[in-house]
Amino acid sequence: MWIAALVLVLVAVGVVMIYNGLVDLRERGDASWSDIDVQLKRRHDLIPNLVEIVKGYAAHEREALEAVTRARSSAMEARGPAARGAAERGLAGALRSLFALSESYPQLQASGNFSELQQALTAVEDDLQRARRYYNAVTRDYNIRTRSIPSNIVARAFGFRAREFFQAEESERAAPQVRLDDAGS
Repeated sequence: MWIAALVLVLVAVGVVMIYNGLVDLRERGDASWSDIDVQLKRRHDLIPNLVEIVKGYAAHEREALEAVTRARSSAMEARGPAARGAAERGLAGALRSLFALSESYPQLQASGNFSELQQALTAVEDDLQRARRYYNAVTRDYNIRTRSIPSNIVARAFGFRAREFFQAEESERAAPQVRLDDAGS
């Protein structure tokens, strides 16, 4: 009888410890997602100023400016790591195009405000990369825990579900292809 009670107590303690570990990882994941959200908001807040500065020097580049504005709106409306990641990749591409376009305007490149915004965006990108790495590390640990025995039994019983990673697509990880044969056309 004592042995059965002891086994039951040990199982209960184990379940509680596993449950608390899962809760801890879930909360750290939520907090790290909030950190990503903060960095994305900082980036989104810089973009209207950037667009206004570029408009002042390159007003006829309307298509590029509108692409950045549309991409920003899409990124702000996206929900969840996968959708948010896709929208943010679109925004990053639009920003890259805008910065490439800005190289055609020496006065814009010389503008102190433009340089400050470029530096601020670079700092935000660095902070965002750190936040993304931490979120993905916590998500990996959480997902491993929800899929490993015996914690997967507790996870399933209490409704813990796997989380999505926030990452770049395979095409973004590859080095960009540079073609000089089209440059003079």
